Amino acid sequence: MPDLLIELFSEEIPARMQARAATDLKRLMTDGLVEAGLTYAGAHAFVTPRRLALAVEGLSAESPTVTEERKGPKADAPDKAIEGFLRSTGLTRDRLEERETPKGTLLFARITRPGRPAAEIVAEVLEAVVRGFPWPRSMRWGGPGLPGEGSLRWVRPLHSILCLLTTEAGPEVVPLDIDGIVAGDTTRGHRFMAPGPFAVTGFEDYAAKLKRAFVLLDPKERAATIRHDAEHLAFAAGLELLDDTGLLAEVAGLVEWPVTLMGEIGARFLDLPPEVLQTSMKEHQKFFSVREPAAGRPGAGRIVRFVTVANRATADDGATILAGNRKVLAARLSDALFFWENDLRVAQAGMGAWLDKLAHVTFERRLGSQADRIARIAALAREIAPVVGADPDLAEQAARVCKADLASEMVYEFPELQGTMGRYYAEAAGLPPEVAAACEEHYKPLGAADRVPEGPVAQAVALADKLDTLTGFWAIDEKPTGSKDPFALRRAALGVIRIVLDGGLRFSLLEVMAAAAAPHPEPAGEIVRDYEILLAMGINEGMPEMRSALAHDLLSFFHDRLKVHLRDEGIRHDVIDACLSMEGADDLADVTARARALQGEIGTKEGENLIHGFRRAANILAQAEAADGVAYEFGPDPKFAETEEERALFAALDAADARIAPALAAEDYAEAMAAMAALRAPIDSFFEAVQVNTDNPIVRRNRLNLLHRIRETCLQVADLTKLEG
Repeated sequence: MPDLLIELFSEEIPARMQARAATDLKRLMTDGLVEAGLTYAGAHAFVTPRRLALAVEGLSAESPTVTEERKGPKADAPDKAIEGFLRSTGLTRDRLEERETPKGTLLFARITRPGRPAAEIVAEVLEAVVRGFPWPRSMRWGGPGLPGEGSLRWVRPLHSILCLLTTEAGPEVVPLDIDGIVAGDTTRGHRFMAPGPFAVTGFEDYAAKLKRAFVLLDPKERAATIRHDAEHLAFAAGLELLDDTGLLAEVAGLVEWPVTLMGEIGARFLDLPPEVLQTSMKEHQKFFSVREPAAGRPGAGRIVRFVTVANRATADDGATILAGNRKVLAARLSDALFFWENDLRVAQAGMGAWLDKLAHVTFERRLGSQADRIARIAALAREIAPVVGADPDLAEQAARVCKADLASEMVYEFPELQGTMGRYYAEAAGLPPEVAAACEEHYKPLGAADRVPEGPVAQAVALADKLDTLTGFWAIDEKPTGSKDPFALRRAALGVIRIVLDGGLRFSLLEVMAAAAAPHPEPAGEIVRDYEILLAMGINEGMPEMRSALAHDLLSFFHDRLKVHLRDEGIRHDVIDACLSMEGADDLADVTARARALQGEIGTKEGENLIHGFRRAANILAQAEAADGVAYEFGPDPKFAETEEERALFAALDAADARIAPALAAEDYAEAMAAMAALRAPIDSFFEAVQVNTDNPIVRRNRLNLLHRIRETCLQVADLTKLEG
């Protein structure tokens, strides 16, 4: 079975497109080969700045011969119908078979398609892949007579195609010509260190010769080389390399032969905030940051050097490259230092100039300016503060300055530093530490891996910020739709959920959201339509006012996000629904505690049997109530019990109630569920020994009331009727 090697050699492919391009090449080629009837043992894609490569192992030598039988019209059908069938099959009338069927005599065609050699199929599939490759952006190039001239588009000018099928007999070039680019068996090495062409015979020969020509084909190998060499340089100087996985992947896509070099940062820049140094070097120069170790203070050392990755080795060991990099870096950091010094002067003056400037910055056309938003957040943070144990004055103060850095020169230059610079400026302004921390942390969490705000003041401001955003966009009917969420409202809701759950915060989310919605415009869109429909139908008793209706609608969105969050913990969706059906479902911490307790109990044998016994009791009770037209909701009397099993169940329910009541008062739902699970054996024994629908009406009514007591006892933590199975 032959092995296939493909290389598409071009000008530099942007680093951000490389990983996706390698994945697309592998997917499109292998899918096309399989659809054409070929099989393969394995496939691996590789990418460097100048080439996309694919190695396919164990490819079929040819596609199999396929015989297909197709049913046609009746034998006595009109001539035009038969002629159309013949055209579709490519056969003549004498090659059709007549066959008797319940529908009459029908014509059948047996079509045999012979197999095709792998080289023919590879050429066909590869041309289709190259012509239709899904680059985010592509271009045409060249002039008349030049390779690639015509309709061909590629991310950058495509220079050559290597396409080899290698068998035991040796390599074979796949015949292929795409707009003048003829496939061959040659490639090129490093642009500067080994630019000449060379031939290869297969993948192993290809990878080995590329390495000798100063090209590391595998991006993982390039990244590992960069990380190893950079850490070694830092360690040798007694320093630490700051880990940056994203930058590492990007730099590995910029070089074919990585050479790491470490340089010094000018002394006058060392007192810049480390985040400024790291961001400036990363964004402008693609440099890694190297810091001094700080004993006992992880991450607290100054950034004093940088690591750059060159694309070639030089005779002077990179001295010329480093000198040029230091010169460019000094110019960039001079700008950052200028911004920093100007911003410090504004911060030390109280940040008033920035706050005034935000009055003229629009947050959203219908939701006002950033200054309007800050006023709303400050009022809401003061209201939330007691819930999270924060000082209301500090929470309001933090909210009033938490967005001030948006008007600073540094954040204008580096938007990703918003919040981080806010902390520095709040400290420079002499504000309390809790306020400075809130300026940085109120944006958190920014993702699943990000931590939540730690202090109460930061939590109050973070909750106020996110809830103001959610209620505001809900009011103007800008909800997420499908996969579209331009204002990151799902992330904001999940952030609220994580802050609440991680902090164990207990409050009515409905009440807080109604307060958050109060300063916003009257709700529009779907909320108004639903509200007006209910009023028109006369369903207006106890209807909340419009902004409260908005809060109820938004609560459903929070419940959906909570389901996603808890499912990631392994909690079943029906368990979550059972807990959301209980009163007070706007207390997210309480709902979560119930769900975790229920999930833990139903995973045990006792819990499973309890659910079974509960369902049996509820079903018998529902049938009897429907048949009798009455509700059996009166307390059962043990004096009417006729069997030991019946009396034992009364005693077990009394014992369970004695445990459940204090457990619920203490919100110890695990203990309450354990007390319910202890009812499994007496409930089982009751149903095995006792006939509920007995002929004695008094005893029957008492037993049905006893089933009602079972049902009510088991529904105190969650609505077990929502459970599946």
